[in-house]
Amino acid sequence: DVCQQICRFLYTSDIPFNCVNNPEFAKMVAMIGKYGVGLKQPSYHEVRETYLKKEVLRTMEMLEEYKVEWSKTGCTIMSDGWTDKKRRSICNFLVNSPKGTVFLASIDTSDISKIAQKVFEMLDDIVERVGEDNVVQVVTDNAANYKLAGEYLMEKRKHLFWTPCAAHCIDLILEDFEKKLDVHRVTIEKGRRITTYIYSRTLLLTWLKDFTKEKELIRPAMTHFTKTYITLGCLNENKGALISMFASDKWKSSRFVKADKGKSIESIVMDTRGFWPNVASCLKGAPLIKVIRMVDSDDKTTMGFIYEEMDLAKAKIQENFNNVKKSYERIWSIIDQRWESQLHRPLHVAAYFLNPHYHYSPNFKVNLDVKIGLYKCLERMIPDATERVKIYMQIDLFKNAKGLFGIESAVLTRKKKSPGDWWDSYGDECPELKRFAIRVLSLTCSSSGCEHNWSAFEMV
Repeated sequence: DVCQQICRFLYTSDIPFNCVNNPEFAKMVAMIGKYGVGLKQPSYHEVRETYLKKEVLRTMEMLEEYKVEWSKTGCTIMSDGWTDKKRRSICNFLVNSPKGTVFLASIDTSDISKIAQKVFEMLDDIVERVGEDNVVQVVTDNAANYKLAGEYLMEKRKHLFWTPCAAHCIDLILEDFEKKLDVHRVTIEKGRRITTYIYSRTLLLTWLKDFTKEKELIRPAMTHFTKTYITLGCLNENKGALISMFASDKWKSSRFVKADKGKSIESIVMDTRGFWPNVASCLKGAPLIKVIRMVDSDDKTTMGFIYEEMDLAKAKIQENFNNVKKSYERIWSIIDQRWESQLHRPLHVAAYFLNPHYHYSPNFKVNLDVKIGLYKCLERMIPDATERVKIYMQIDLFKNAKGLFGIESAVLTRKKKSPGDWWDSYGDECPELKRFAIRVLSLTCSSSGCEHNWSAFEMV
């Protein structure tokens, strides 16, 4: 059986199963089938030398196509750190633009990852490699050494930004919920005890699937603390099934019910006045997960949406607490501490202002915060004062939907097209503003989109 043999190759080579989702896998299978009988397999030497060199050449040719796009739309350099099986610290660099994300370099940072000056030099070399004129921002996590390195980079490279990863920052907000709010800390710990207890016992896991009708309590998640709250959501979703399971004759007659751990877990699950209301309370802060999903998505450029989505998440949290200020103000305070000090950046508000999805909405507001962010971006990204003056004048045409901005197709596609595509279609009468807007709105606001299981490829 051909498919069985293909799978056997994957199993015995320890190749991740999701490789079958790679479009190149489907092309390979199709070409082998088309060739038919008599195909000679590539030799070890051909794989590691002949064909590898050809693929490198092809990749470099593709990279040149991306560079043409970078010069038009700008790009984001994304960094992603991981640790390999030899305990080496590795930092991978990728470049993101509306055309897609491409891998650029992998660097062993074991000796430099904690030294801000060395990290800065590494980032600076990557910017030089991509081309400073192409780079709008460099996105990393917001550890202290990377933050300081980012400041050094912005001091040297006067026209680009260092931006902390939005997904990482929001994940830290969720971590703060657990650390600073007792009800979250205690409830999350109890939730972990439930899932750990059930998933470490095969019989209980079988029962669980019967009672939940195959629904899981643990699901994959984008970040560590996102997973924590998604698990709470799964527990809440399966509350009735869990209570039924621990009240069932199966449980009552099992050996588990007599053990101390079993009794402890049963008492948590059956606590309908304490544990379950607390789970529901913790989930009132879950709107932030929607924001993480957005910034972690490859479906659209997200820079134009993060500012408003954070405000909408806060509004939803307020609504979840029935607008009772004393109930939600602590959560808001935790969000604001991270948002104001780490995540809130000029690029975010400038992109919000330039996004037609929001700009023409009745709820759109241009407060002082937005104006300052917009002007900071202009001053940094547009060094020529004469060009900036042109943009200041062109902004009025955009604000008032004059010229092409106001034609029927422009109005109808404000929320249909991606923001960058919309500007490309209707910004021709304001060429300087158009170029600036496209470069801002074509950005990602997270480096988490580049996080893969790199360890699977560490021996390549």
